[in-house]
Amino acid sequence: DIFPQSGTFVSRVPVSAIPEAVLIRKALEGATVEAASEIADKAAIDRLDTIITRQRLVAGLGDTSAFHEADEAFHEAIADISGHPGVWKLLRQAKVQIDRARRLTLPVLGRMDRVISEHAIIRDAIGRHDGQAAKEAMMIHLNAVIPDVDLLRSQYPDYFAF
Repeated sequence: DIFPQSGTFVSRVPVSAIPEAVLIRKALEGATVEAASEIADKAAIDRLDTIITRQRLVAGLGDTSAFHEADEAFHEAIADISGHPGVWKLLRQAKVQIDRARRLTLPVLGRMDRVISEHAIIRDAIGRHDGQAAKEAMMIHLNAVIPDVDLLRSQYPDYFAF
């Protein structure tokens, strides 16, 4: 069947949903990263190291899709390590609009390297069993979303709904 003048339309990213999603992520991931810091063993740290190594590899290849998957794996691993894997399932629903915007930010020069650096700081704090430092590093990491989106909004205003 042919339907004249039909097509696929992608809805704009609703900017108003992003601060709320960041708030939810900060609350839940702050709690999971603190808990993970208390109980992480060598296997848990090795798991995070493997993910960060993968991020470095795919960033070097410029593969933003694989990088996004590895980024997700890092955050999911922290929830698993904390003993609260269900938190990640909740977060996946809450962060849909953030993910749409984040995928647009990854090609920005230096963005993937910055994420890797932030993840390494979080991993190091977990490895030291320093829950407060891990939480602070996670907050810095998650707070970066809003300025990144603001930059994109100025460059691609048609991608966003206000």
